Amino acid sequence: MGGKIIIGLDPGSVIMGFGIIQESAIDSAIKPIDYGILELKKYKGHMLRMRHIYLHMVALFKKYTPDAVAIESIFYGSNVQSMLKLGRAQGVAIAAALACETPITEYAPRKVKQAVTGNGNASKEQVAAMVGHLLNLSIPSTFLDASDALAVALCHSQQRLSSTAKPKSWSQFVIAHPNRKLSLC
Repeated sequence: MGGKIIIGLDPGSVIMGFGIIQESAIDSAIKPIDYGILELKKYKGHMLRMRHIYLHMVALFKKYTPDAVAIESIFYGSNVQSMLKLGRAQGVAIAAALACETPITEYAPRKVKQAVTGNGNASKEQVAAMVGHLLNLSIPSTFLDASDALAVALCHSQQRLSSTAKPKSWSQFVIAHPNRKLSLC
């Protein structure tokens, strides 16, 4: 198939999702390569979790040698300690990408949901359903963080491809993106 490999990341200090896709070098087809979650509950202490995030991300980047890494930005919450831990997890993943000299782009959660489902307020389940449809995958409900990561990778692909060839009309967009016709309503 050949083409660009994109790793999407859904950062977390307890569960971190990753999803890897490959764009076709010939057409706009996208193929899933791998996805999963990094469970960090078993590691006692926040700093030990950060170490494992870094090591796992570096191993992932070395294994797949991505052309790009896309990561979901942190949403705003009311618990300052949770936000701080989430920010650290995101920062460690970004540092791993930078250490592997991989370009990284950050996307807001609303933008990711909008890109994949057409609704910036979509639920995790709606995102998982659309990602499953777009990539022809059956993603277990216990892997919602992985489907979120795949959505981030798809969002990056869409942004990258749309910046190079924008359709002039909705009919051209529909023809260019036949898998986007599914409605979740």
